[in-house]
Amino acid sequence: MVAALYDVISGTAGQPRDWDRMRSLFAPEGRLMAVGARPEGVYALRAMTVEDYIARNSKAFATMGFFEREAARSTETFGQIVHVFSTYESRHARGDAEPFQRGINSIQLYHDGKRWWIVNLLWRAEDASLRLPERYLPRR
Repeated sequence: MVAALYDVISGTAGQPRDWDRMRSLFAPEGRLMAVGARPEGVYALRAMTVEDYIARNSKAFATMGFFEREAARSTETFGQIVHVFSTYESRHARGDAEPFQRGINSIQLYHDGKRWWIVNLLWRAEDASLRLPERYLPRR
């Protein structure tokens, strides 16, 4: 599920994304949320449905390459629920040596007895005031 999530949002500028595949990954109630700094120094949560995410990013993906990959992962499981802390790296081209952005995707999944669904995706990008801790970086 996590690999499919990264795959479906990644592509070259103008490459159509498979939005039906994206929709199929999320539970009907699923949400995507981003934590970001505001100019006044507070942090805000931007919550989106899958449809909101598609509408918000389709225009940018039409003009800009965007490739996101998982660099490291920690996972907790209890029965039919899984929590994945996935360190991500974002690049404009698949072969870019350095990412333009890194951060953490906090992904909650559940299994309904037939398949896994993404329930929530919450992310926070790294910035000058918050660097990724060593425990969330790839082991070398």
